[in-house]
Parts: sequence; C-alpha cells; structure tokens
Amino acid sequence: MLNSILLQASPGASGGMMQIIMMVGIIAVFYFFMIRPQQKKAKEQRVMIENLKEGDSVVTIGGLHGKVHSVEESTVTLTLDKGVKLTFEKSSISRKI
Repeated sequence: MLNSILLQASPGASGGMMQIIMMVGIIAVFYFFMIRPQQKKAKEQRVMIENLKEGDSVVTIGGLHGKVHSVEESTVTLTLDKGVKLTFEKSSISRKI
C-alpha cells in the first residue's frame, strides 16, 4: 500500500534532476548573499583589531568611546577620560572612529 502511494507521488526522472538543480541554485544563492559577506566582514574586523595602535579612537561593543592607551596580546587599555583607564578584550572593540 505504502509503495503504491510513493510511486504515484514520485516525479519522473527529469523532475528529480530539476530538484537537484534547484537545490544547488539555492545553496549558491545563500553562499553569495549571506555567507560570503559575513566572512568578508569578519576578516575586516580581524584586520582592524590587529592594526590597533596607541592614540586610535575606538568604540566598544558596549558603546563606550575612548582612545587606545596600550595594546597587549589579547587586551586593549582605553583612556575614557583623564585618569580613567579601562582594559577590554580585543574582541570587544567594535570599530574605529
């Protein structure tokens, strides 16, 4: 009984090939419009963090604005105001101003 239902519902051989082509097309669209731009943005963020130097004005992911006081291997110390220095992970730097 189940076999007869499946046989009636199955498309012809050309229909199966068309479904495969459509799936490949959908995957290609997702890659070029979603995955690739995210990878490009992540690379730009990584390069920006690697090139931080003293005196750069930056914004953290929490919205704090400050100037880079010092850069260590995995941390950045920001000067927010006179006498106010905070240390952040490099990954918490959102952008340069």
